[in-house]
Amino acid sequence: MACKLEIEPTGDIVDVQENQTLLDAALRQGVYLPHACNHGLCGTCKVEILEGEVDYGAASSFALMDAEREDGYCLACTATVEEDVVIEADIDVDVDARSIPVKDVWGTVIKREMLTPRILGLWLELDEELDFQAGQYINYHVPGFEEPRAFSLANEPSSGKVIELNIGIIPDGEATPWIHQNVKVGDRRKITGPFGRFFVKKSANKPMIFFAGGSGLSSPKSMILDELENGCTQDITLFHGARNEEELYYADMFRDLEKKHKNFRYIPVLSDNKDSSWKGEVGFTNDVAKKMYEGKFDGNKAYLCGPPMMSDACIKVLMQGRLFEKDIHTEKFFSKADLHSDAIRSPLFKSI
Repeated sequence: MACKLEIEPTGDIVDVQENQTLLDAALRQGVYLPHACNHGLCGTCKVEILEGEVDYGAASSFALMDAEREDGYCLACTATVEEDVVIEADIDVDVDARSIPVKDVWGTVIKREMLTPRILGLWLELDEELDFQAGQYINYHVPGFEEPRAFSLANEPSSGKVIELNIGIIPDGEATPWIHQNVKVGDRRKITGPFGRFFVKKSANKPMIFFAGGSGLSSPKSMILDELENGCTQDITLFHGARNEEELYYADMFRDLEKKHKNFRYIPVLSDNKDSSWKGEVGFTNDVAKKMYEGKFDGNKAYLCGPPMMSDACIKVLMQGRLFEKDIHTEKFFSKADLHSDAIRSPLFKSI
């Protein structure tokens, strides 16, 4: 029998099934709760219990301290209930967010291609269309692994039943080497989604600066294609960082877009270039952006997707250039190993 979960201050009421976490119940019914790691480690989904009792689940003592439990707090990503509960969550209203219920969808792998020596492109044709906002991600269920892996959607929402995933291999990882070596055309796979609040803030109506590192290009690719497809007239600049030219991908596509759309600019940046024939930018995306914008970023919206170190360096430069938290939006990459390190903990800012 389902229990009722009431969420304040929005007043939303959702059904929670047996052994279902509060977060999963809310997201599957189109109700947003702040979250990040989904493993009880970061504390982003911390909520206050106003009425009823919960089973706290496997919440880390770092993310949820004993004193906080005593004060009536729990983590929505680990807590389950056996009775009706009322919670209060720190929810910021985002006028650009759509209410899209999370769901499970099966699909068939129809194409695989090595986009770079380290990044695998996978295309799946789903049994039904997946509604999502450009920039969001899905959980990909890997056979033999208990926890699914999160990958950003690289296709634009208008792609119908076909989705694209760009999967960078983590040498010491578990799931990504398996995916690279074993997934083949014809395989059936389950995905769950969409997740995340990394999408273009259309209501801001400001020029956009995208920073992407490695396979972090997935989300910006989706967002930029969607914006241009829908007639965006704001200036859009993409800084794509890679170690060398071999690690750049979709460069030809972005150069073609640059020719077709006068408001789009593509800036590939190589950090470890040893090819004397390369005529583009070298170094790091944050330094190149600082040079090109003369250290002044105010009046823009910035979207960052890539390794945490890259994002942190870009945030520092942007803030030095008078662009602050409300105009900086990030989607950091975390491997399973990161979940047990300081990389995912104690964010300096609430929303970036």
